[in-house]
Amino acid sequence: MGKKKQRIETTCVQGGYHPGNGEPRQIPIIQSTTFKYNTGADMGKLFDLEASGYFYTRLQNPTNDAVAAKICELEGGTAAMLTSSGQAANFYAVFNIANCGDHVVSLSAIYGGTFNLFSVTMKKMGIDFTFLSPDCTDEELESAFRPNTKAVFGETIANPALRVLDIERFAKAAHKHGVPLIVDNTFATPVNCRPIEWGADIVTHSTTKYMDGHGAGVGGCIVDSGKFDWTKYPDRFPGLCTPDESYHGVTYTERFGLGGAFITKATAQLMRDFGSIQSPQNAFLLNLGLESLHVRMARHCENGQAVAEYLSSDDRISFVTYCGLPTDRDHALAQKYLPNGSCGVVSFGVKGGRAAAEKFMSNLKLAAIETHVADARTCCLHPASTTHRQMSDAELIAAGVSPDLIRLSCGLENKEDLIDDIKQALDAL
Repeated sequence: MGKKKQRIETTCVQGGYHPGNGEPRQIPIIQSTTFKYNTGADMGKLFDLEASGYFYTRLQNPTNDAVAAKICELEGGTAAMLTSSGQAANFYAVFNIANCGDHVVSLSAIYGGTFNLFSVTMKKMGIDFTFLSPDCTDEELESAFRPNTKAVFGETIANPALRVLDIERFAKAAHKHGVPLIVDNTFATPVNCRPIEWGADIVTHSTTKYMDGHGAGVGGCIVDSGKFDWTKYPDRFPGLCTPDESYHGVTYTERFGLGGAFITKATAQLMRDFGSIQSPQNAFLLNLGLESLHVRMARHCENGQAVAEYLSSDDRISFVTYCGLPTDRDHALAQKYLPNGSCGVVSFGVKGGRAAAEKFMSNLKLAAIETHVADARTCCLHPASTTHRQMSDAELIAAGVSPDLIRLSCGLENKEDLIDDIKQALDAL
């Protein structure tokens, strides 16, 4: 009889690190840049990828690897790596397979920082992106692919638009054209959605958000499902299927199989050259957050649902976006992919436009105005007066951010206190 599959709550607490007799119960912080070896030959085997081990923390570190292993287990993948931020994770995930002259299909409803990474910075690197609405027709989706397309990208729950990704639909389209689907699962976390089970091939995270949960450490993670067969398309993915002359001529798919090729290449090649490492100290803090992720996400969702329901009942509110509401346009998708809840982030508008939104924000007492999101403490942001303040109202609407939009990230406080805070802020308008 095979080993019974461990439930996700247990993995949050005990996954990734399994101490031996007399070893530390908590993951040790290996705060060292380098590692000692008795002979150069021993270290040479590591450089040739013929043995596993550590020689320089820019590539790998035992603390980071233990935490990455836990996230890998939570997502149901075969290999994972930590990065310095969610931005680095998304950059590595795409750049690992798309180079100058290549093309990527992306959903337009994604985090603004990721949109800028794709549309400006990576475009300067010679990678072209086509952005599609989540509501695109089948014809529009089909026509977005090109012979040089290398991936499809989307977010399980978009930030701050809160659109829910139809994972199966976009996975099917990606696989029809022989490319992987990359899904940023930051807002849902593997507690509420495991994209790999719905057809995603690569999953990314900004671990800075719910996984850390306390605003203590910036970080990111990439998880490979091990299911996409790169070897079926060797001409499309030469970086994985042909010798890497910058790393002793290793062919990653031959040496490490489908389960390890993608992450090994991202480590041995991209992390080597770009060095966007997560510090062992931050990885340790991240693991502390992961240990309570399953408990916290339930409370975030409970608070988000309660706040969304209150806002939708107040006639001073112009709109509410939260997929837990039966009236939300993505409610049916949420019932399919997020039956146990989505996240604690609610987007809404205050009647009266930009001025009313700004006044409402200044009236809040519990909810702090921050650029952060997905924290233990409730925080909020008014993009029109902060991150997007350089835009006119017409430009904001064109960018999908209405002048009155407020992003409220419900923390772990009492939901009635959060509603009271919102009510008094509205009353004071």
